[in-house]
Amino acid sequence: MRKVDLQDLLDRAVAYYNRPAFIAHDPIQIPHRFKQLQDREITGLFAAILAWGQRQTIVRSAEKIVALMGGAPYRFVLYHQPDELAALQNFVHRTFNGTDLLYFVHFLRWYYERYESLETAFSNGMTPTDPTVEKGLIYFHRLFFSLEEAPWRTRKHIATPERKSACKRLNMFLRWMVRRDEAGVDFGCWQQIRPAQLVCPLDVHVARVATKLGLLKRPRNDWQAALELTANLRRFNPQDPVRYDFALFGIGLSEKGYQLPENS
Repeated sequence: MRKVDLQDLLDRAVAYYNRPAFIAHDPIQIPHRFKQLQDREITGLFAAILAWGQRQTIVRSAEKIVALMGGAPYRFVLYHQPDELAALQNFVHRTFNGTDLLYFVHFLRWYYERYESLETAFSNGMTPTDPTVEKGLIYFHRLFFSLEEAPWRTRKHIATPERKSACKRLNMFLRWMVRRDEAGVDFGCWQQIRPAQLVCPLDVHVARVATKLGLLKRPRNDWQAALELTANLRRFNPQDPVRYDFALFGIGLSEKGYQLPENS
């Protein structure tokens, strides 16, 4: 497919999927229910970390966490009492369980007692001239597990490029927080990380579509594959390559190949 034709396909798909109607069917709806920055960060992080499996199941599990926090995640994280943690112990979403949830809450309390926004948990490991968020992801992983209480089992839920992971869920969380446009899907509430530094969230579905479109050649869905895909997407929009995450996701939904839904 010619570059001009491919960009037209991707741009039309972005226009179709990057709009408010997308929110109602995606885990991003959870942080959209809150106005306060910290509530959005906390619920966005949980919605992203739980994001494997069917989207409806992901949303229900994220809703359950919000309910366990009394509908006020930031307040719960900062001011919960020890007896309020008991209800969290029975939480289960696939392999993410109560032990993991309790440590997330413990880390978030430790963190928000020291910093105003979760952005610095990534941006403090980066410079404005870094080509991607790779160093920020590594920094976050190290910081997250720097506390003495960190359970070994929880490490599988926070990926890092140091282990060659594509870091799909964290890259999706960063997309939500960093990207800003007029569509109103992503929040664009973080300012220290540039959209141009984002890396496209890569899973088996996105990889399959990207490979068919000639945007990805690497056979393994690892960090290098995520970088390869993002570099190819930069050819179409150097300042905001991850906007095409909407296109790759949307095209992957269709069983009719590359054809967009009607009225696109």
